[in-house]
Amino acid sequence: MKALIYDEPGQKHLGERERPEIKDVGDAIVRVTHTTICGTDLHILKGDVPTCDPGRTLGHEGVGVVEAVGSAVANFKLGDHVLISCITSCGRCDYCRRGIYSHCVSGGWLLGNAIDGTQAEYVRIPHADTSLYPVPAGSDEEALVMLSDILPTGFECGVLNGKVAPGSSVAIVGAGPIGLATLLTAQFYSPSQIIMIDLDANRLAVAERFGATRTIDSRSEDAVAVVKSLTDGRGVDTAIEAVGVPATFELCEDLVAPGGVIANIGVHGVKADLHLERLWSHNITITTRLVDTATTSMLLKTVASGKVDAKKLITHRFTLDGIMEAYDVFDRAAETQALKVLITP
Repeated sequence: MKALIYDEPGQKHLGERERPEIKDVGDAIVRVTHTTICGTDLHILKGDVPTCDPGRTLGHEGVGVVEAVGSAVANFKLGDHVLISCITSCGRCDYCRRGIYSHCVSGGWLLGNAIDGTQAEYVRIPHADTSLYPVPAGSDEEALVMLSDILPTGFECGVLNGKVAPGSSVAIVGAGPIGLATLLTAQFYSPSQIIMIDLDANRLAVAERFGATRTIDSRSEDAVAVVKSLTDGRGVDTAIEAVGVPATFELCEDLVAPGGVIANIGVHGVKADLHLERLWSHNITITTRLVDTATTSMLLKTVASGKVDAKKLITHRFTLDGIMEAYDVFDRAAETQALKVLITP
């Protein structure tokens, strides 16, 4: 089968791999019908994720059709259309019982990291009963790809961790796919202000269409000064970091109001300074999280009902044969105006 293979930092190729087989009684083999590229894949290619070894098939998002199941799989059968969760969970260990599926002792973020992932024609899914979701009849399966990772990530790591509340003020630093997913799901809680900050005018225009109350182009505006002017000099109740570089995390430290929350979403490859000399007395909460996908079932209902239009995050479409071009387009988002690129094997 064809698969996108990580060779070493900065290098990847589309190559041939053996089709995966059942290794454990809880496994399922899924024929991938749609997948996508995540910003985390770019972090892997930059060398920011040392847990991903060279030779790995990348990708942790997708939908597909069940082709085979292990003898212990009870919830799925051949031919079922399924949503693939980016997080694998056994459902039985202490972490899973606490809802922290990302730290499952035999799961967590495996796909495209510790085991071969979804940017291929077929993928093996361990713990299939608790790591796949049935696709509701009549669903737009392209839209559901956004539920593998970015919508639950934005919601759990940004909105829930950030304690977004009715009438609160929110600043999201980074208007890429994750930041926009956070913007969409933050609106569940009716904050009074959702301020989007980025360097990309196109992405800021998209943010306005998606419901941002104010956008700030930090190339031409002083983001801190603008946010303070919008919040009576206080800063925001929730500052959400959705990029993964030191400058954006440190900007969140400048944006948050006393008593507020800094919610980190971004994947960080190098250290960021924490200015405790200034924040120690401000009652600031700082949260970090790897998505647990504990909210996927709920988000499936919101997408199926039309409450969230996840498909509007998709800007480009490619076949698996064109995945190298897809990576180039996604990596040059400022030029190509790419958000999510859909790949259909």
